[in-house]
Amino acid sequence: MGAEQVIEKILADAREQAEKVLNQAKESQSGEDAKSEQQLQEYRRQTDALAEKAAKAEQSHILSAARMENARLYLAEKTKILKEVFDSARQQLRSLPDHEFWPLMMRLMTSAVEAGDEQVIVDKNEGRINWDFVNQANRQLGSSGKGRLSLSDERQGIEGGFILKRGKIKTNVSLGVLLDQARRQLEIELAKELFS
Repeated sequence: MGAEQVIEKILADAREQAEKVLNQAKESQSGEDAKSEQQLQEYRRQTDALAEKAAKAEQSHILSAARMENARLYLAEKTKILKEVFDSARQQLRSLPDHEFWPLMMRLMTSAVEAGDEQVIVDKNEGRINWDFVNQANRQLGSSGKGRLSLSDERQGIEGGFILKRGKIKTNVSLGVLLDQARRQLEIELAKELFS
């Protein structure tokens, strides 16, 4: 399974989980609406003396409050599920076997290089992105004249992936940043679905 397929599968799993949450929220909404309707019928029996206008105002308030509570519960559940999905995705990316990890990192590195003389900063515990890997990237970049990367002695806690540094400019290609970008994109899609 290629790196793009892994990322696409992760996003597909996240979308599937989001769809399940949306369906659960819809079911919950129906139950809450039915419960609210029962409350309204009881209220009408007890308040026959009140004017019709006051009853309609209270009905609107109760339904609105029920919908707001349902939306709050849905958002909390969606947030919980998204966190679980992306925590799982982080773990899967960290534990990719070498034959999937190296091509993914090579593709990310060769596409992120700007000038070609950047320093490659890796995670404190990263052992797979080493001088041999950087030299292989330099060979691939050689035809474009950008094959002068070097492995920095500096290490950072970046959850895998790497940072390309040239002077004061840093390009963060850490797995954490890539997953956060994917999560933001998915949250935008879910928000559009929820509020459409």
